[in-house]
Amino acid sequence: MYAAMWRAIPGGTPAKIAGMFGVLLSALALLFFVIFPLVEPHLPWNDVTVNTPPFSSAPSAPASGGPSPSTPLPQ
Repeated sequence: MYAAMWRAIPGGTPAKIAGMFGVLLSALALLFFVIFPLVEPHLPWNDVTVNTPPFSSAPSAPASGGPSPSTPLPQ
């Protein structure tokens, strides 16, 4: 496929490299500006399955069980 594209682009090697670069940039622009915005509403970005505990006003204990911030460290 790439060999067929290489033969289809007119000009010498520098022109072919520039043409292939143009084809690559065109394909990326098509993806980012047309295809991805059309598909994005159908993707499950907000379908979260992790349950979080409800918020409370009471402070929670440290999860690691280590010393609290007010406990002086031994020297």
